[in-house]
Amino acid sequence: MKNIAILGATGNVGRLLLDLIEERNFPHSSLKLLASSRSAGKTIKSSAGKEYRVELAEPSAFDGVDIVFASAGSSSSKEFAPEITKRCGVIIDNSSAFRMDPEVPLVVPEVNADDISKHKGIIANPNCSTAPLVLALKPLAEAFGLKRVVVSTYQSCSGAGKAAMDELKEASLKDEHEYKEFIHPIAYNLIPQIDVFTANDYTKEEMKLINESRKMLHLPDLAITCTAVRVPVFVSHSESVNLEFERDISIDQIKKIWSQTQSLEIMDDPSSSTYPMPSNVTGKDPVYVGRIRLDESQPNTINFWLVSDNLRIGAALNTIRIGEELVKQTAKAG
Repeated sequence: MKNIAILGATGNVGRLLLDLIEERNFPHSSLKLLASSRSAGKTIKSSAGKEYRVELAEPSAFDGVDIVFASAGSSSSKEFAPEITKRCGVIIDNSSAFRMDPEVPLVVPEVNADDISKHKGIIANPNCSTAPLVLALKPLAEAFGLKRVVVSTYQSCSGAGKAAMDELKEASLKDEHEYKEFIHPIAYNLIPQIDVFTANDYTKEEMKLINESRKMLHLPDLAITCTAVRVPVFVSHSESVNLEFERDISIDQIKKIWSQTQSLEIMDDPSSSTYPMPSNVTGKDPVYVGRIRLDESQPNTINFWLVSDNLRIGAALNTIRIGEELVKQTAKAG
């Protein structure tokens, strides 16, 4: 049994991590909730009704801890990762701090669980829009070979944190200078910018999806492009995806493969206007795909629509699944 801790326990993802540890009966002997001095001393109640006291995140707090589920931001992860690994613990990090480090496994267990065994004390959890995408892409890449991927994401406000959700809840259209969490008004609006622009005029969010997908799929030269959009939705990210394959495909083949893919569900019936939406996906574990159809503009190409709860598969749930796989692999190794 492991001694475990949640770093960043008072945030949206941290609280969900706590609930999932209880819901999934994650094997542990002890559990610490850790946060900054601003939140230390508070009491948190889990969805099961159990109360926990939040402790201060400091180096000594990680003494004797085997696994740390971290969701406190990049700066916090960079600060504490050396302290955790020095004490022989493993940090499973939900921030962007280590994702593109070639020495750090970036993992969705259903996609590349074997990479976990390569860890040197740090395992990274991918971006909340990348994790569901690669889960859908992996089995198709193996079956038909991926030639090109075009993605447009429609990302909810929860991806920007609780303050962003509060802003959407309280907002009516105002002058943009009155907004704190977004560069433009988010209520009744779409913002085609998530994070800052990079030198190539893509945003950091777009480049995360591109580079992280290549890393986890083990396809460093994959032709992939992305446009990321913030939408006035509280929870669940949506993605419009266009895939071009190297070999002949059919929609029946695609659906058969996806129907056998772990953690993915097809929700696709045009006759009854059935397809995934944030309103019917939020709070659920799977990645949902619908609007599956051939791209009639070129051969061996499909379009589909993907929706998932970004706080679950895009963050907390995938982090816990990494931990479960880590425990399994450690036990198997002896």
